[in-house]
Parts: sequence; C-alpha cells; structure tokens
Amino acid sequence: MELPLETVALFAFKLAYETEGESPILRDDPIMSDYEREVFGLLVRRRDVEGIQFRVAHCVGLALDAIGGADTPLGRELHRLAADFSEAQTMDRLDTPLIALKDYLKNIV
Repeated sequence: MELPLETVALFAFKLAYETEGESPILRDDPIMSDYEREVFGLLVRRRDVEGIQFRVAHCVGLALDAIGGADTPLGRELHRLAADFSEAQTMDRLDTPLIALKDYLKNIV
C-alpha cells in the first residue's frame, strides 16, 4: 500500500508544482520528504487511517487547486475519488479508492 500512497502524492505534487521547462518532480525531490514510501509505511504499520487520509487530502487539495477546483470537469472527478478515499474507515477499505485515485491522477498528469 505504501507505493500507491507515495504515487498519489507524487502525481498530486506534479500537478501542483511542476512547470514546463523545469526539472520534473521525482520521488527523491525534497518536496516528497514527508510523503515518501517510508513515511507512509510507518502510518500503514500503525494502521493510522486518519494519518494516511490527512496526508493524501493535503496532496489532493493542492492538485485540486492546480486544476481549477472541484467545479471543473477534472476537479469534480478528483474530488469524488478523494471523498471515496476519505470515507474509508479501515485499512482494508482504503485499497480500492486509493487505486482509483492513483490511476486518475496518473491519467491527468
């Protein structure tokens, strides 16, 4: 689960901060320090659903702002997928909405 979480963060930061003509944001970029696989791994081992959701919500919020908010066509779908993820109450229920969120961000980056 740690890799998809890190991937969601990476794609969200790419939408929010990456600009054409500049170096791309990579997994080892300083902006990823609080969102790297090891950080998510610790949260997963602790089964900290709220901590995971908090970090993902921060990243998705930045991505939403970058694409014009929840009132745009891309933003409505991203907002819906993020809401599905935030409604999960157990670790077992995070997987499916996490994969949907990751795949959607990958497609729009």
